[in-house]
Amino acid sequence: MNISEIVQLIKSGQTALGIEFGSTQVKAVLITTDFQPIASGSYLWENTLQDGIWTYSQKEILTGLRQSYAQLAANVSSKYHVKIEHIGSIGVSAMMHGYLPFDQNDKLLVPFRTWRNTITGDAASELTKLFNFNIPLRWSIAHLYHAILQDEEHVKDIAYLTTLAGYVHWQLSGEKNIGVGDASGMFPIGKNGQFDQECLQKFGALEKVKKYPWKIEQILPHVLKAGEVAGHLTKEGANLLDPTQTLQAGSVMAPPEGDAGTGMISTNSVRKRTGNISVGTSEFSMVVLDKPLKKVHRDIDLVTTPTGLPVAMVHINNCSSDINAWAQLFQEFAGRLGIDISADQLYSALFLDATKSDPDAGGMVNYSYFSGEPITKTQEGRPLLVRTPNSKFTLANFMLAQLYSAYAPLRIGMDILTKEENVTTDVMIAQGGLFKTPVIGQQVLSNMLNLPISVMTNASVGGPWGMAVLAQYVASGASEPLEDYLDTKVFVDSEIMTLSPEPEGVKGAAKYLERYKLALPLENEAKVLSDEAK
Repeated sequence: MNISEIVQLIKSGQTALGIEFGSTQVKAVLITTDFQPIASGSYLWENTLQDGIWTYSQKEILTGLRQSYAQLAANVSSKYHVKIEHIGSIGVSAMMHGYLPFDQNDKLLVPFRTWRNTITGDAASELTKLFNFNIPLRWSIAHLYHAILQDEEHVKDIAYLTTLAGYVHWQLSGEKNIGVGDASGMFPIGKNGQFDQECLQKFGALEKVKKYPWKIEQILPHVLKAGEVAGHLTKEGANLLDPTQTLQAGSVMAPPEGDAGTGMISTNSVRKRTGNISVGTSEFSMVVLDKPLKKVHRDIDLVTTPTGLPVAMVHINNCSSDINAWAQLFQEFAGRLGIDISADQLYSALFLDATKSDPDAGGMVNYSYFSGEPITKTQEGRPLLVRTPNSKFTLANFMLAQLYSAYAPLRIGMDILTKEENVTTDVMIAQGGLFKTPVIGQQVLSNMLNLPISVMTNASVGGPWGMAVLAQYVASGASEPLEDYLDTKVFVDSEIMTLSPEPEGVKGAAKYLERYKLALPLENEAKVLSDEAK
């Protein structure tokens, strides 16, 4: 598509906007009818630990929304010499789960509690037994019940409970809707694609819940599936998104989704027996099931695709944060030597050096835990690098240990699916920033999981683009199933590279994983020592 054609599509509003609130940045992507990104914008942010709670401020949520759009609009203006006045469809996605409770005056009652918090163990365990359905620590209902068990003052005033994506969608459209995929990180979803009625009744019948003036079904969002209209951009929403008031109201809104859902879209993994892996600040694998699991597993989430199909999800709280921290240290060191190196050059050099490593990372072991990690029963995070006096402490081995540590918890969770449940997939597609440097991160992941791993050409774009595709799907009328829409419209010419496990790499990863499991008690010891040092 040439520039003049793109300009006409922008002028006529034949575009779709996807905005995703990730862990480290808010990113906006604009696409046209051929699904190719024509402009983007972003806003960097980071969660903070306040009073023991990982959070982002309400002010910064809205600032991130405006700034990412402003950068995108400026990008359009500089590239195409036209201003955005109309957008055909808009979709919002965000990191799933968490806790955003509002009162009847739409006031946020407590700071946003993100997926990263692991304070809800008591509530999650009790609800899992009650529902006979795994309730992870980060789910909205676990946070709500934890607040109830702690007799938190704000609970009595709750009028609405939603996720981050649901909140932003509400601000833009005035509608309290949510996509089924994101909803499945709030409360169990039934076979009809709505919140499970039996579980709602069980929760409402709890003695500790009965005393409150609200009913659980009254404070949760309305659940919609991909392709359904979730509202329209209001005048107030347009002015919130674009304070210059150039953007006009009326854009159709897609159901807001979680980053897991947009990950499935951007990897074309919404059919049964397809799977995807998303790596970033956190990481997760998702397999669309063709049969129910045999039993409840505390380390396996049951969520859904954006159309409501059941998905087995392995969610890991920690992935790339430790790699990023070390990269910043190396960049600072380079600066001390007067060397100006870009982030892309730095990561490429470090990752490529990992190809010179010993298969088992030279005897080192690393824990990339910035926060607690439920799958390894670690309550709080302490980034930790451990080596023996005879470990081969080279840069190559150090970088391989970093990559192994990012993927090791995922392997522990995936073993439950593959070994205990005999779940298999026809394809496993990975995406995320760790694959920006070709081959290295992908091959290490393949070796660690002992599975073929495929990466698409859009591997580092992911979520916001996937949300834009969902928005375009709504605007198209959703006349065909989402799976067919993706196959025949979106991914017709997509390029995929698949890497298979290397025998020596598999052996080395297994040896590393054995050390990783044996040394896990050091994480708790590190917590004790750091607590004493305060």
